[in-house]
Amino acid sequence: MNKNKRRKTTLFLVVLFSLAGIQKISPVLSQDLQLTPIFEDVNLYPKSPQNRMIIRGLSGGPVSAKETTGRNDTVTGPCVGFIDRKPDHRLILNGFFQSLKLEVKSSEDTTLVVRGPGGSWCNDDFEGKNPGIMGQWFSGTYEVWVGSYQRNKYYPYVIKITKED
Repeated sequence: MNKNKRRKTTLFLVVLFSLAGIQKISPVLSQDLQLTPIFEDVNLYPKSPQNRMIIRGLSGGPVSAKETTGRNDTVTGPCVGFIDRKPDHRLILNGFFQSLKLEVKSSEDTTLVVRGPGGSWCNDDFEGKNPGIMGQWFSGTYEVWVGSYQRNKYYPYVIKITKED
């Protein structure tokens, strides 16, 4: 684990324990937070019986999302916020997905950047202040970043990955 990820992991644990009594994230997502490691990479198969997965981490970083993507916006939304130099997660898709949805849930306003086969996609405010991307996804490796609006501000999040058959 690189230095920045270790720092964010430590910060995540401090924030998580300090939020223990605060109900900003729903109890169901809080239970999922306790079951999965942070900054996890994911392998998905189109024919897998598992239709839903949750991963978690800390948003934010020192780099502008625009700098990483090289664009101001994409067809899925604006490239705003600040992210890490390296992705928070890698999503490895082992086949074509007709319908796949990534939804970020956080108590703070976050942004999303995904880079993979065919380009980069960004989003802000997919559902309320939570970003997300939904649609058809080609086979390959996707890098996923969750951003914060202020440079070097870090907030806990979960990403719900849902596939539909």
